[in-house]
Amino acid sequence: MTLAEDSALLREGLVSILGRFGHDVIDAVADADALTEAVHARLPDIIITDVRMPPGNTNDGLRAAVRLRRSFPGLPVLVLSQYVDQSYAAQLLDSDDGDGVGYLLKDRVGAVVEFNTAVEQVSAGQTIIDPEVVRQLISRRPDPRQRLTARELEVLALMAQGRSNDTIGKCLHVTDAAVNKHIGNIFSKLDLPTTTDGHRRVLAVLAYLRS
Repeated sequence: MTLAEDSALLREGLVSILGRFGHDVIDAVADADALTEAVHARLPDIIITDVRMPPGNTNDGLRAAVRLRRSFPGLPVLVLSQYVDQSYAAQLLDSDDGDGVGYLLKDRVGAVVEFNTAVEQVSAGQTIIDPEVVRQLISRRPDPRQRLTARELEVLALMAQGRSNDTIGKCLHVTDAAVNKHIGNIFSKLDLPTTTDGHRRVLAVLAYLRS
C-alpha cells in the first residue's frame, strides 16, 4: 500500500500500526506530488491519504486521490483526515460506483482494530464512510428530508459505515423487519435499479451524496 501523510509523527505511527496487522507499506510520503509519483512508479493495492498536505496545504491529497482513481480505475482509496472536503469527496465517492472507497475522520476512529477493518474492507472493494462525512455531504442538498425520513437517514448513515442489517437493528433498537422496511423505502425513494442488494446498498449511499 501507499501512505500519504504530511505529519512525520503520524505517518510513522500509521506505518507501525499497519505493519502490526501484516500490511506492507511500500511507500510512505509527505506530499501530494510524491503520492502521485509513488503510485505511478509502483501501483499499490490501496492508497491511504490525508486531505490537506503540501504543496498547496489545502485539499491536495484528496485531489491527487481523485486523479489517481481516474488514471487507475478501481484503485482502492481510503481518506483519513480531520476535514471533509465536500466537492472532491463527492467526486471520489462517485468514481467507479464508489467501489473500494473510504472516508474516515481521524478523531472519530475509536481503535486501531476498527481502522484496520476499514482498510481491509476498502481493499476488498467495499465503501466505508464516516457518518459525519455523510451528514456534511447530505447538507449540500436543498432539503434532503423531502425524500427520506429522519429514521431512513439514520439507517442510510449506518449503511455507509458498512453495517449489516442485524447491526443496524441493534444500533437503532428496532427489529430486522423494520430495518428491511426502511432499506426498501430508501431503495424505492432513490429510484435505484434492480440489482444485487450489496450493490444497491452502495448505490443508495452514493445516489444521496451526489449534488
